[in-house]
Amino acid sequence: MLAMAAMVIGNVRASQCGSQAGGATCPNCLCCSRYGWCGSTPEYCGEGCQSQCSSCGGGVTPVTPNPVGGGVSSVISRSLFNQMLLHRNDPGCHARGFYTYDAFVAAAAAFPGFGTTGGTATRKREVAAFLAQTSHETTGEWPTAPNGPTSNYCTPSTQWPCALGKSYYGRGPIQLSHNYNYGQAGRAIGADLLGNPNLVATNPTVSFKTAIWFWMTAQPPKPSSHPVITGQWKPSAADRAAERVPGFGVITNIVNGEIECGHGHDNRVADRIGFYKRYCNIFGIGYGGNLDCYKQSPFA
Repeated sequence: MLAMAAMVIGNVRASQCGSQAGGATCPNCLCCSRYGWCGSTPEYCGEGCQSQCSSCGGGVTPVTPNPVGGGVSSVISRSLFNQMLLHRNDPGCHARGFYTYDAFVAAAAAFPGFGTTGGTATRKREVAAFLAQTSHETTGEWPTAPNGPTSNYCTPSTQWPCALGKSYYGRGPIQLSHNYNYGQAGRAIGADLLGNPNLVATNPTVSFKTAIWFWMTAQPPKPSSHPVITGQWKPSAADRAAERVPGFGVITNIVNGEIECGHGHDNRVADRIGFYKRYCNIFGIGYGGNLDCYKQSPFA
C-alpha cells in the first residue's frame, strides 16, 4: 500500500525567493525564478531569473548539463527502459500501457539538466535513482492510489485554491499530493493541474513531468534530488550532524524521510535500495555510498 505522506512535498510558503519573498535568495546556490521559486533547471535559471542565476560559490556546485549525445534517450534506451520496468505492462497492472518510454523521454526534455548532467556514469546513476524511487512509490508504476482517494487533500490557500469538486490525492510516478503541489507543478510545466488534477493520471507525459519537477525542485530545507545524485549538493554542518551526507539515502529522506528515516532498518528503505541496485546493475555502474537513511535525521 502506498504511504500517501511520502509524496507530500510539504506545506510551503507563498513564495521562496526574489521580489515575491522580500528579496530572499535560495539556499544551496539554487536559482530564483521569475515567479519566486528555487530550482536548478533552465525554467529557474534562464529568462527572468532573479538571483544566483549562474553560481554563488556555496551549497551546490553547478555542473553544466552534458550536451553530447542529446537528452535522456542517450542514457537509457527503449530496450533498457523496458528491461528495468519489467512488470509495468503486466495484465494485472491497472496502469498497463500508461508509463511509456516515449512519455518519459518527452517529459525529461522539459528539464534539460535531468539525466544530462556530469559524466556518463553520473547521468546513468541519476536515471537509476529516479526510476528506483518512482518504482517504490507506485509499486511498479501505477498512476493513482491503489485503494482510491481517501481525502481530497485540499489545504485552504489563496495562491493555490482548490477547484470545486476536485481532489488532489496522490497521482503519477511520485504520487503528487495536495493542491499547493499540484499548483506549483502545474505552473512549472504549463498545465492547469488545479483545475484538472486528473491530467496527472491520464496524460503520461504530464504524469512524468510532475515527477521530474519534484525531482528537480528544492523545497527548503530539503535540497532537490538532482544535485544530490549528481554530486552538486554540499551538506551543511547541520546536515552532517544529522548524518545526512551525499548518496541515495538522502534522496529517500527527501521523498519520505519523516516516515522512513532515522529509526534503524526500514523495509521501505530497503525496497528503494533494491530497485536502485538492480537498475545500476543493468546500467553497469557503481551504486555510490550512503545508500540508506537508517541513521539520518529527517529534514526539519
